[in-house]
Amino acid sequence: MNKTGFGTLNWVVLIIYLLAMLGVGAYFTKKASKNTDSFFKAEGSVPAWAAGFSIYATTLSAITFMSTPEQAFLQDWSYAFGNLSILLMVPFLIKYYVPFFRKLKVTSAYEYLEERFHPVMRILGSVLFMLYHIGRVAIVIYLPIIAITSVSDINPIIIALIVGGLCIVYTFLGGIEGVIWSDVIQGFLLLGGALLVCILGAHYISGGWGTIAHDAVTNHKLISGYDFQFSDLSRFVPLIFAGQIFNGLYQYTGSQDVVQRYQTTSSMKEAAKSLWTNGFLALITIPIFYGMGTVLFSYYKHTVALPKNFNTSAIVPYFIVNVLPAGIAGLVIAAIFAAAQSTVASSLNAISSCAVTDFKQRFFDTKFKNISDVTLARLIIIGSGLLSLALAIYLMLGNTSQTWNLFLAITGIFGVPIAGIFAVGIFTEKANTPGVLTGLIASAIITYFVQAAAVSPFIVSCVSFIAAFVISYIISLLTPNYRKNIVGLTVSTKDQDYVK
Repeated sequence: MNKTGFGTLNWVVLIIYLLAMLGVGAYFTKKASKNTDSFFKAEGSVPAWAAGFSIYATTLSAITFMSTPEQAFLQDWSYAFGNLSILLMVPFLIKYYVPFFRKLKVTSAYEYLEERFHPVMRILGSVLFMLYHIGRVAIVIYLPIIAITSVSDINPIIIALIVGGLCIVYTFLGGIEGVIWSDVIQGFLLLGGALLVCILGAHYISGGWGTIAHDAVTNHKLISGYDFQFSDLSRFVPLIFAGQIFNGLYQYTGSQDVVQRYQTTSSMKEAAKSLWTNGFLALITIPIFYGMGTVLFSYYKHTVALPKNFNTSAIVPYFIVNVLPAGIAGLVIAAIFAAAQSTVASSLNAISSCAVTDFKQRFFDTKFKNISDVTLARLIIIGSGLLSLALAIYLMLGNTSQTWNLFLAITGIFGVPIAGIFAVGIFTEKANTPGVLTGLIASAIITYFVQAAAVSPFIVSCVSFIAAFVISYIISLLTPNYRKNIVGLTVSTKDQDYVK
């Protein structure tokens, strides 16, 4: 495939964006350096709408910007039913999950697991989170590498350093408050860039939106009867919906990067507002990002053919640099960078909060008196960021395609079983440490073999959660002598005060 030069004007726009992100990090450096409450929780001073925008940008980001249109381009909108699951989850989260995190005033989500069960569960939850997010950061750095190297001869290592390296710096500087306000800017840029692709793409197609609508219907690019046939599990809507609920439960209850946001607002009411803001934005995502894939399908059907053996992971940036005018192309490529960096920054800050809170402060506080917690957190950001960069380069050399499915697979192995453990702890009184430890290990083993069958990533999510919950509960019933005080830690005692 012939590669197109990026152009001076596009580079100018991109560099301005990157410098702006550094500026945000630098602006919050002094406040973030005060203590860990400032660095990890912003002292509860973030407005609800900004926290909600940050959750949105963190959970969707580059995975949404590039892989969701790819899914719609290759198949249809069936995966959009997963986005609708947010309508069920938000009221459920507000009523049954967030009150526990707010009540315990946790910095790390996994503090609940220690209070409800045992320190070993806190350690496992935290370690699994950090491993998963190192992999997640690698994936979302890899996507912008594809975006630039598919259209330019620039060394991909340089692109990786621009996307990941610069993100490490502003996360290092500004703490969680810098990350959140960067997410707000990046979220607006992400949505605006996607809209530009949709609008201009339709403009360049003969017949515009009418042609796109005709192509969508005649080629079954929206929703059709095929999406409700059990014979094809890759697009079976009920399975997609159920699987995304379990994936979402991990993101919103067992994933530190999101749970951390619940503490950045001033009250439970504000935390609830942030979740509703995120839910509204998640619904907007459906027509914008799936629509982008449908627009690109019509464009390359009627206007010009894609190169032979084209890697569809690069379909969005390929269109941007070959079709959009100079300057606008730079702005939309900046949106891809923004999509990646919103996730990378959140993950790196969350990884450091787990390392400092769950390990240093909990077990080794007296052994590291010569270094402040904020300094240690910043060193961890650098280390985990560099490791993720190395993994991103590995993904790039493998020319990995259809990264959305890859992302879901990683979620199933490292994340969803933890969501099952949180659920059995909150919704049952009899769950205990031997039960949840057995359930977590058994679920991971089962998940590995289910994923190896390569049937559907959503089956992996369903099996992971259900196995963790059911096995944990059954083993707990068989080991009743290991139960501990649950006052204030379960649904049945939710309104009671908890004393450590």
